[in-house]
Amino acid sequence: MRDLDGLRIRAGLATDIDTVREIERISATRFTGTGLDTGEPTDVATLTERLSMGGLIVACEGDDNRVAGFVMFCEVDGCGYIEQIDVLPSHAGRRIGAALLDAAAEVAKLRGWHALTLSTFKDVPWNAPYFRRLGFAEIADEHLPPALISIRADHVAHGVDEKLRIFMRRAVECLSPLRCAP
Repeated sequence: MRDLDGLRIRAGLATDIDTVREIERISATRFTGTGLDTGEPTDVATLTERLSMGGLIVACEGDDNRVAGFVMFCEVDGCGYIEQIDVLPSHAGRRIGAALLDAAAEVAKLRGWHALTLSTFKDVPWNAPYFRRLGFAEIADEHLPPALISIRADHVAHGVDEKLRIFMRRAVECLSPLRCAP
């Protein structure tokens, strides 16, 4: 657990699942009026699976450990693939998202993953431009590995307009160099 200006970053717990789903619902309201559909919150089965894999980290505050944000990730092609990251809009501007990504990068280092990857909207200010400021760079379509192409196909199958999205990557410093070939 780490402290961040009154917030604590810690591994997610089973008791956080409903709150994580509610944070997704609330965060999705930021897209109202943009024409971009962010879909339903992550299902309980997937969140439970990520918990069992150590792929859910939360930022919490107060004596009652209220969850204010989370990052969910899994291993894809030797990288930590960020499946979802959300912070309550009421907590925006406090660098909570950056801290959650740093925590995911720490996990990636320990697991020998050489980068964090994600898919995000190109032009939404709190998406690709935000991630660029945090050190992510766009992955050109011709350089997408098969696993990310598969994720894109899954997005399309679920009605996501992939012309509006890009994949991005941020290298992480590996703590296990023999397992971290790019």
